[in-house]
Amino acid sequence: MANTKSKKTTSKKTSSKPKAVAGKSVKTERAETATTSASAIASKGGNPLKGFFAKKCDKDENILTIFKSPRIWGALVGELVGTMLLTILMITLGVYQPLYILIGVIAITMAVYAFSGAHLNPAVTVGMMATRRVSAIRGVLYIVAQIVGAWLGLIIMSGFRTMGEDATELPAITALTDATLWKNIFIEFLGAAVIGFFFCRAQSYRTPKGAFTYAAVVAGGLTLAVLFAVVISSNYVGLSSNFVLNPAIAIMEQIFPSVSDGFGELMGSVAQSSLVYILVPMIGAVGGFFLADASKKLSGEE
Repeated sequence: MANTKSKKTTSKKTSSKPKAVAGKSVKTERAETATTSASAIASKGGNPLKGFFAKKCDKDENILTIFKSPRIWGALVGELVGTMLLTILMITLGVYQPLYILIGVIAITMAVYAFSGAHLNPAVTVGMMATRRVSAIRGVLYIVAQIVGAWLGLIIMSGFRTMGEDATELPAITALTDATLWKNIFIEFLGAAVIGFFFCRAQSYRTPKGAFTYAAVVAGGLTLAVLFAVVISSNYVGLSSNFVLNPAIAIMEQIFPSVSDGFGELMGSVAQSSLVYILVPMIGAVGGFFLADASKKLSGEE
């Protein structure tokens, strides 16, 4: 009987599985498992993009339920204050101080990202809505808060400008022409797509302990987009950095003409400015979000 018990004990010990394979970390095993599962789906003829358009936000959030929690007000205040600070940053520094932009955007993002995710850009919010990360009503409220925040930033800077006798004029967008229209469209689209791609990738780091990584990815994407736009506009297409990459700030930088030879010409200029500085960045950001999500799905990343 004693021998039988000892054999049973030995067999139980032998059959117990090790928690980790020698020489492999838990992260490595998870990565291999994810890659294997993605490969298995592809080999079976399944769709690796299954669930691509699945709703990722609160399914019950709508215009009737969103205001039941005070958290929405905190999110809106975060978007308003963050966009206001970003507007002041871009007006004071312009686009020729990429290092300062990087540091400033990291600081602003870390300050407000816990409230709302720190979109601070209607193009980003539209990308989040298109990929169903935020509800339609939340996205619309964020965009309104962003426009109001950009407006407050412009008012603050206008107030400081009027205090000085030799103050410089606030930045304004040069009027579009037929020769520069497509160049501006290309730059705005490319820059917004880069911003959307990086912002989408940053969502993987949105945890209480990942604040700095999240902010660094977002700020890095914005800085890279600005660098691309500066180099391309100045060296390749002969423009004087006539871009914004943020519809809320663009509206405050006087993209809409106020005078014209006729009503038809005025409406045509307004339509062109809306296309280049509002619609195109939103389309570009959505494209960046979809590209990031598709890459994530195809790579089997959890």
